[in-house]
Amino acid sequence: MTDPISDMLTRIRNALAVNKVEVVVPYSKLKSEIARILEESGYVLGQEKKETDHSQLVIKLKYKNNRPAIQGLKRVSRPGRRVYVGKEELPVVLNNLGIAVISTPKGLMTNKQAKQNGVGGEVICEVY
Repeated sequence: MTDPISDMLTRIRNALAVNKVEVVVPYSKLKSEIARILEESGYVLGQEKKETDHSQLVIKLKYKNNRPAIQGLKRVSRPGRRVYVGKEELPVVLNNLGIAVISTPKGLMTNKQAKQNGVGGEVICEVY
């Protein structure tokens, strides 16, 4: 697999399309941090690491009135085309109703947190 982050986002999109309660993805620190940001922003209910033969990350999905809390999930920076932004060019997602996950020198954070900290970085994905 060349892009495990895209795989994770696609698994979440597919699980939301069929109203699954949770989705299981292979564990990595980066995926866990992305899930933590989604949880803090109110898009998922929670996450936990399960130890089996291989480590797995279980993400509990959130619904409001039988509609997914995540309406859109888009990968921005890919292995073939990296997208970097400075602190002045941080993306605005859906007129600030959504978030962008940014990989900065200070760690993974949302576009709003990156603006407060005055840092730029690689745009991982957009969520709304």
